[in-house]
Amino acid sequence: MTPGRADRARRLLAPDPGWTTSADVVVVGSGVAGLTAALHATEAGEVLLVTKVLVDDGSTRWAQGGVAAALGPDDSPDEHLEDTLVAGVGLCDVEAVRVLCTEGPARLRELMALGAAFDRDPSGELSLTREGGHHRDRIVHAGGDATGAEVQRALVAAVKAHPRIRLVEHALVLDLLRTADGGAAGVTLHVLGEGTQDGVGAVHARAVVLATGGMGQVFSSTTNPSVSTGDGVALALRAGAAVSDLEFVQFHPTSLYLGPGLAGQQPLVSEAMRGEGAFLVDAAGRRIITTDDHPLADLAPRDVVAKAITRRMLELGVEHVYLDARHLGEELLFKRFPTIVARCREAGVDPVTEPVPVAPAAHYASGGVRTDLDGRTDVPGLYACGEVACTGVHGANRLASNSLLEGLVFAARIGADLQRDLPPQGEPVTGAGLAVLLDPSVRTELGRTMTEGAGVLRSAHSLATTAKDLDALAGRTSDAPGPAAWEATDLHLVATALVAAATRREETRGAHWREDFPETDDAWRGHLVTTLSGTIFEPVSFEQSPREDAPA
Repeated sequence: MTPGRADRARRLLAPDPGWTTSADVVVVGSGVAGLTAALHATEAGEVLLVTKVLVDDGSTRWAQGGVAAALGPDDSPDEHLEDTLVAGVGLCDVEAVRVLCTEGPARLRELMALGAAFDRDPSGELSLTREGGHHRDRIVHAGGDATGAEVQRALVAAVKAHPRIRLVEHALVLDLLRTADGGAAGVTLHVLGEGTQDGVGAVHARAVVLATGGMGQVFSSTTNPSVSTGDGVALALRAGAAVSDLEFVQFHPTSLYLGPGLAGQQPLVSEAMRGEGAFLVDAAGRRIITTDDHPLADLAPRDVVAKAITRRMLELGVEHVYLDARHLGEELLFKRFPTIVARCREAGVDPVTEPVPVAPAAHYASGGVRTDLDGRTDVPGLYACGEVACTGVHGANRLASNSLLEGLVFAARIGADLQRDLPPQGEPVTGAGLAVLLDPSVRTELGRTMTEGAGVLRSAHSLATTAKDLDALAGRTSDAPGPAAWEATDLHLVATALVAAATRREETRGAHWREDFPETDDAWRGHLVTTLSGTIFEPVSFEQSPREDAPA
């Protein structure tokens, strides 16, 4: 990054903590990763789980498709691994993917043991389906298209029943408390109605686990909920941790198009519908993507499908295309996709009788805070898992339904590492480093410029324009701390880091599409790693390359 003041700050401008509490481990976030991490961390000590709104809010409950795991008799972890590597376009960490695919089935069975009820066929076996990029039926789902809600329900029940977990809701994490030598010593956070009038307090902890989810709100149109403001990535950057692969933001090909000019969270139309046989067309009925374009056609990886849709939209000068599921019939649509059918009908569209208008929207960050296989970051005592983390599993593009699995697998590994080696409580040093706060009004303009210049379509010109806009927004500071200002400041830091990486990567790969560099270039086969000091390129070693005979 080219740091302006907002990009050099080591902490948010906030009042001194008015209250203090302590725990052995503090987990920030209550999606699948945070809840799983909290449960496993109880083997190491007392856990404080803090969440931004309510414990059952967040991105997990919106997940429609399911959880990918090699459970079928004709499937194997090796085949799941190969599909994941292909989707990641040469940037996956093979060992991380191997961990995901080999440990995934056991973690899924643990989830079922907690009470998660997944859909089953008439014989009582798990009902497995297929999604984009998968060559086998390996997606486990619940309630047809309500998998995330069921996963969240089971984990929340287990967390609430656990005697070693305390829960704090309505808590916005601000910054990492650090020791004199830079290690984690807890967090500062703002809790509505707690302590002093402004609600800012401190949690002293021997280890901190970030599970804050994504950063979709950095764009004006996203499938992410309003709480997905990149808080964990911003906190980690200010604390001195490295983030990696931020340029690889996956745009889901099919969010429900609600009309021109609408911003914020857009309803998701799961690609599981395409897995059942729905297909994409334009207003004239022409297929958007065929086997001539990709062997898997409508089930190609998300970046391929999103690009095909965007190209057709540009060609026709329209804002959406259509997903045609009419031939699937009312019975199947109601059985497999009751949530989607209901949401479409709320918007005035009936998937049973008419094609559904859809368009790409920011959906998932493949990059994030860089971790090792046990979830450790560059900062001692600071861990990360779930969408906030970059474990190396996703590479340049996440394979469908690997996200919930990643949260389960790597959160459990964090718990095991904490049990082996929970560090002693450090003495936090307060008030160190430059503080910053931006005016909340920057948020709308930030989303607009990010969508226009750093969205699905990117070029040197568009990214330079966005960088210039972000630099101007950095000057709109505030001296009135509060949740809206803190979120806006976090979004600005994440956006600046993302644009820096996207500008550096002069190629098209996976979820990163450069109009001025439309081909994949082996010279860029590596990771762009960002800290507050700048962005550097780290080539991928030969050992981390996918097999040459991996399926296309």
